[in-house]
Amino acid sequence: MPAPTRHLAMPTRHLAMPTRHPAMPAHRLPAPTGRVALPARRLLAPFAALASAALLLTGCGSGSPDSPGSGARVAAGSDAIPTTDVVSGIAKDPAAAKLLPAGVTHLTVAVAVGGTPPGTTYLADGTTLTGQDVDITKAAAKVLGIKLKIEQASFEAILPALESGKYDFGASNFGVTDERRRTIDFVTYVNDGQGFVTRKDSELAKITDLRQLCGLNIATGAGTTFEATLEKNRHVCADAGKKPYHVQTYAEQSAIWSSIQQGRSDVVMSTINGLRYAVAHQPGLRFLNEYHRLDVGFAFRKGTPLAPAFRAAVNRLIADGAYARVLRKWGTTGSAISTSRISPPELKN
Repeated sequence: MPAPTRHLAMPTRHLAMPTRHPAMPAHRLPAPTGRVALPARRLLAPFAALASAALLLTGCGSGSPDSPGSGARVAAGSDAIPTTDVVSGIAKDPAAAKLLPAGVTHLTVAVAVGGTPPGTTYLADGTTLTGQDVDITKAAAKVLGIKLKIEQASFEAILPALESGKYDFGASNFGVTDERRRTIDFVTYVNDGQGFVTRKDSELAKITDLRQLCGLNIATGAGTTFEATLEKNRHVCADAGKKPYHVQTYAEQSAIWSSIQQGRSDVVMSTINGLRYAVAHQPGLRFLNEYHRLDVGFAFRKGTPLAPAFRAAVNRLIADGAYARVLRKWGTTGSAISTSRISPPELKN
């Protein structure tokens, strides 16, 4: 790939995205010409607490989460956010940094702020961003010896903006799907999954077949892989001669939890660790089960020269223990991967 060149003007084709400065600095990677239609789906829909309960929810990972590290545990019923510093002591790794394209010293990363841990949220000061994705991103940047500019955007806007060059990469718990791999490159850093939550008084048991949801109201985040899964399989109820399930999508995650708590929805479909956290932090909920697992990674435009460097950075973090410290902080060690990969095939299970 050629060395990065200066861009004189930023594209302005994307709607509902944060505005940027008119000129792209020389250290940024060149954006390709043309526009590729990208799926506006995401894995992670970070959860907002019910306002009346002031409860926080988590947003990524799979499996039974282990306890956070000392001083980092978020007690059930608490709105505390872990603040343990797991990044500042990480050293640059020359071997990983050497894999960066020549001249790259600063990168812009897009994140979506959902308001709840371990997804990207704010500390009590209302301005400092934190969360598992933020910590892993900052840790990788430390390994590579680069500076980050963190910009906020909606989940559905980030992937399309990568091809235009508006952002160098996205870090918002994006799941690796075969559909996305056609237009996006990923560097994996955790394993996540889809699961279900219901109320404690529900008669629902483990969901192994979506036909078990026929006739029910299913709440989920708009534009997510959960919505995509439900929409793709709508036919299963009709095929079985049953009443279809109704997909209720919400842009505001607080509305999802209000819907299940107030009985407007029967089931919530979302990320596994997020659902487990919701059960621990909200009364009257019951985790049903995992349904489908997905790798999660940094998202880049297709053909990016940045992927090998970021893969090396994540593997460096895994090897030296910094990665484990990040996951312990957020209570998501059940999401750990043993090695980072570039755009692996979608997990089938």
